[in-house]
Amino acid sequence: MNDSAFPDMVEIFVEIPRGSRNKYEFDEQALVIRLNRVLSSAVYYNFDYGFIEGTRADDGDHTDAVLLIGEGTFPGCRVWARPVGGLEMRDENGFDFKVLCVAVADPQYAHYNELADVSPHRLREIENFFQTYKLLENKEVEIAGWSELSRAREILLHDRQVYLDEGHRS
Repeated sequence: MNDSAFPDMVEIFVEIPRGSRNKYEFDEQALVIRLNRVLSSAVYYNFDYGFIEGTRADDGDHTDAVLLIGEGTFPGCRVWARPVGGLEMRDENGFDFKVLCVAVADPQYAHYNELADVSPHRLREIENFFQTYKLLENKEVEIAGWSELSRAREILLHDRQVYLDEGHRS
């Protein structure tokens, strides 16, 4: 895949595989994946989670990505994916947008093109995870709701420009 398909096709760097309670984060300086913490609430990631390559969100990290894929991957796996929407929320660091993506190599999800293709129950499960995963850490999370693909594309284009303005190449 080439970069000219961005933002309709993105490369996700998976930090946390589905089924994990470990929160891993990629250390950009040391180029390693580190254990950030073990979730203190009785929840686990019910999706693969990571970031979108070549982006920089307003919080200084890469743009967050929720990846729907039939089988969990592993920390450091790179997956070509298609954005279908996004979850708008706020946490202790301010505005936090999670781009909802589907793995294009997975026939279970390859035909998903927009938020309406994802079952409402699946969307509620993802929301519920983000509402509860920090409860026992006494950190507040406010869910604003799901946004359509057009909003996700807008965020991705903005975050790509910030990344390029830092002097990176796409």
